[in-house]
Amino acid sequence: MSKRSVSKSADIFAALPFISAGISGIGGEIRQEPEDFRVDEIPLYDFAGSGSHSYFRIEKVNLGTFEAINLIAQALGVKRQEIGYAGLKDATAITRQWLSVEKVPADKIRQLNIPGIKVLELTSHENKLKLGHLAGNRFSLRIGRFKCDRDYAGEAAAGVCAVIARRGMPNYFGSQRFGTRLDSHLLGEALIKNDLERFADLMLGTPGELDKGKILQARQLYEHGHYDKACKLWPWPCTEQRKALQLLARNGGRKKKVAYLVSSDMKNFYVSAWQSYIFNQVLAARMPDIDLLLTGDMAWKHNNGSVFQVVDAAGEQPRCLAGEISATGPLPGMRMQPLSGPAGDIENAILTANGVDEQANLALKKYYARTGRRPLRVMPGNLHWQVNRDRRGDYLQLDFSLPAGSYATCLLREIMK
Repeated sequence: MSKRSVSKSADIFAALPFISAGISGIGGEIRQEPEDFRVDEIPLYDFAGSGSHSYFRIEKVNLGTFEAINLIAQALGVKRQEIGYAGLKDATAITRQWLSVEKVPADKIRQLNIPGIKVLELTSHENKLKLGHLAGNRFSLRIGRFKCDRDYAGEAAAGVCAVIARRGMPNYFGSQRFGTRLDSHLLGEALIKNDLERFADLMLGTPGELDKGKILQARQLYEHGHYDKACKLWPWPCTEQRKALQLLARNGGRKKKVAYLVSSDMKNFYVSAWQSYIFNQVLAARMPDIDLLLTGDMAWKHNNGSVFQVVDAAGEQPRCLAGEISATGPLPGMRMQPLSGPAGDIENAILTANGVDEQANLALKKYYARTGRRPLRVMPGNLHWQVNRDRRGDYLQLDFSLPAGSYATCLLREIMK
């Protein structure tokens, strides 16, 4: 992939095709206030109620998961790597999720007093909570200030929901998967290709249209080699950026050292974003026929998450139309089952174009990336919509659930366009 500006990377989500392309969007805004976007985590299993790991359910307001973990770790006097979590939650929202920590007294957790974070429940379990220990999420969302009358907003929502109930929702990785600058996949690509100078430039420089205020100034200063001045402008929670700039000021600007300061969690996030970008390309190439199996597909069983190779596409198609199974896309790596036949013709060309080869697979293993298959579509549960009105005016209320790893914003963009 060629070197590209951050502003160009902003197009990676907007250009993805819709399953409900024939229905005009209602426009509008989300997240006008935190309560407009509520997420409640659904655990994968019941907690034992005993064990050395304290499990605590928090409600956080306008904080990302990593930011909340940093604040909690500081307050508890532990390293942030000691805090377990099952999934990443939206920053601009009210979200509830479970965290874990070992050998910290329950009273100390109960007495946490951090702005924007509230401890709701406390229990215990035998093991640390890990990424992926999550069944799904429940969403309660509001779209306000839509660019149509309330009658059409209801008609459009009804039409989109009917299409998705019949054909499924495209299982894109949402825009938040790619970070606030929509460039996390580029950082991941730089790690995979061992282009560590490019990694440092993306992390600290390459100012673009999504950068604002002091962070924009800091990135501009980095571009001119003013590392000390740039360091002073980064907000204090951005510890890795500040440490990296301090290092560059000391070592004469040797950028390759920067990557070694970045936590393994963040490197995994960047590398996973690169995988997500490739998956989205494959899904876009299969749109709008996400309810169609091809010979050579690896099909996903929605009841248990297992996969199998499709030898007789026509024979399996009724199960696909019934929502029992779906075609899958790649999360590149050594454990990813390759496709063959017509399905492979589509996918393998995209993998090759993105440089997915043996060397890249080895790098993915180095960064502990999760690899395998992901369904091209999901079927939202308990999907309900209603047009209501409050002090701010008309809004569209949406309530639904999604399996772990799927993005509510993918449903919103189908309605809003």
